[in-house]
Amino acid sequence: MEGTEGTEGTEGAEGAEGTEGTEETTPARGRRRWVRRAAIAFPLLLLLPLLSVLTALRINYTGDPADGTYTRNRDALWLGHAWVDGRKKDADVDALARRLKDTGIRDLYVHSGPLEHDGTLPKSVYPKARWFIDAVHEKLPGVRVQAFLGDVLASENSEGMLLNDADTRAAVVRSARQVLDTGYEGIHIDLEPMPSGDRDFLTLLDSLRRETRSRDAQLSVAAHQIDPLPHLHTVFGLFTEHPKWWSQEFFGQVARRVDQIAVMSYDTAQPLEGTYGGFVAQQTSLALEVTPPSTDLLMGLPFYYESNFDHWGHAETVPAAVRGVRLGLSRTDADRANFGVALYIDFAATEADWRAYKEDWVR
Repeated sequence: MEGTEGTEGTEGAEGAEGTEGTEETTPARGRRRWVRRAAIAFPLLLLLPLLSVLTALRINYTGDPADGTYTRNRDALWLGHAWVDGRKKDADVDALARRLKDTGIRDLYVHSGPLEHDGTLPKSVYPKARWFIDAVHEKLPGVRVQAFLGDVLASENSEGMLLNDADTRAAVVRSARQVLDTGYEGIHIDLEPMPSGDRDFLTLLDSLRRETRSRDAQLSVAAHQIDPLPHLHTVFGLFTEHPKWWSQEFFGQVARRVDQIAVMSYDTAQPLEGTYGGFVAQQTSLALEVTPPSTDLLMGLPFYYESNFDHWGHAETVPAAVRGVRLGLSRTDADRANFGVALYIDFAATEADWRAYKEDWVR
């Protein structure tokens, strides 16, 4: 009956057919309308939190750094393997000495590995280490040379180092002893990707520190970024075996076991200089809050250019990073003495990178 009433006012069979079509298509039209609205609303629901985070980071980049938030002469530079495998010569050390003159760099982390997956380190990997250490001491008195040692950690889908194996950890300690015997003044450890809360890593650091302390040498680590939002590493752990971030608590546990902790505050996926600088400011504050005053805290500067999803070269710049470091330092502990920046890495650095470091941080 409702259908018949609906035909009033129509003309002939053509009108009746139109009514039947209306009865059939109205629900379909409603569904299509709902789908269109959902197609618009769903991306917005995803986009709004992202925009909120980016806005917060951009706001974190505003303001003026405090006076005096410049180098404390505790900066570091990551160096490539060419310095210890025979490719570099005396003239290269002379050029490095000129480059580092009147900067705040006190430590050189020279790549001297990688470690084998079983924790051992062939001496053939760093045949010119003694030459380089002696040359640095001659040309750059007061600058320390540390052995930068690392490896990829094993996962279910890849080969790598198994830190839960006691024999492997013992081999890493023997490798540390081996390079210290060569003349290095410290050990710089970079094991990735390191899960937050890894107790085997803390056990390894305890063993390494006993070794370095017995020789009056340095122990330093390259550290993952801290959760920018609480428990973010836990959330991402649902989707990936090795989340990008550490909890702030775990960062503090690592920092208390070493002489230096260098945050790899790059490869952040931030799309703009302002949001990247705000991210670095946040990371600096979070790290300062849990790093003991006796431990050197170093914030990494991106001395290289790449453009991909993890690292947008137009955004992750040295000026943005330095300003972020100064803002975080100003807001959290402007007078912290054991603080600096670490430059990654020598062979990819441009003149613009060095100029920004010297003008914005060294002064």
